[in-house]
Amino acid sequence: MIKSDISEGVLTLTLDRPERLNALDSAGKAALGQAWHDALRNPEVRAVVLQGAGERAFCAGSDLKEIGATGQVASTEILASCLPGVAEDFTKPVVAALHGHVIGLGISIAMYCDFRIASPTARFRFPEVEHNMLSGFSAIELPSLIGEAAALDIMLTGRAFDAVEAQKLGLVSSIEADPHTAAQAFTSRLAGLPVSAMGWSKRLLLAERRTRIERHMALVDQARREVGEHER
Repeated sequence: MIKSDISEGVLTLTLDRPERLNALDSAGKAALGQAWHDALRNPEVRAVVLQGAGERAFCAGSDLKEIGATGQVASTEILASCLPGVAEDFTKPVVAALHGHVIGLGISIAMYCDFRIASPTARFRFPEVEHNMLSGFSAIELPSLIGEAAALDIMLTGRAFDAVEAQKLGLVSSIEADPHTAAQAFTSRLAGLPVSAMGWSKRLLLAERRTRIERHMALVDQARREVGEHER
């Protein structure tokens, strides 16, 4: 489900479920959370690339087929763990290589990475409201990235948007024909920088986000429980 490879200080994590557009089921979410936990504590890891396997998607979000079959959604704690820097500070730089479908939880994971390099053909969408679901951690962070009006637009309407619009909004750092190669090159450069200065710079830059997450964690959990108790 989550493949990992370390080379010259760069850990490459691959969401490896291409037959399901790399949608994350409950096991995949837990595995991704464990991968971030382990990477933070591994001295060999100086920077991380996150990518999706196959040609069609970075990540199509949560596995709705599993949710429909079991009637269960991941706990707030599990969701927090699979987003880098949410359950705990992640002081190493993370670069997401985005292609194809980037949907729901896929956007959430990407936006908590430090840099997002997208293919020109990447397509983004938050469909949660249509399914009587929430993207709570995205709702907390997205306004600080792209502004309240734009965040309300894309999260409440669930409309699709492309990489060019994503870059204009500030959701995507850059657009590259081959985002995977570009992400590897950029991350290799980051891995060569001093670890302590990099870690503390990231911690200080994201200190307000850390405070915001801690302040609203209980609210996210309440919202997810209450939405789950009501039908559309």
